[in-house]
Amino acid sequence: MYAVYTREPILARTKIFKSGNASAVRFPASFAAVPGTVVEVREEQGHWVVETVSAEPRKIDLTGIYGARPAIQPIADRSLEERPSETTAHELLEHGDQMLKRIG
Repeated sequence: MYAVYTREPILARTKIFKSGNASAVRFPASFAAVPGTVVEVREEQGHWVVETVSAEPRKIDLTGIYGARPAIQPIADRSLEERPSETTAHELLEHGDQMLKRIG
């Protein structure tokens, strides 16, 4: 023989109200609904059913990615050289008058 505990359902009346462009329902305090709880709402045979959703932390599975390309090596530390266009721009800033005299 098994003892089964069943709780009497809590019944309350509330109104649907407008919240932005959506409809919303306030739960009475007797429901002890925790603000921020994620719920799922569905319609079953003309009735709305609201159930809490278990909030499991979302993780990304990288097991199929890590080590998939062993030939790819990290970039070696190298000093960055200025491009010719940057060198010319620096020269113009420093010696612009002298360079313009040479050209003209």
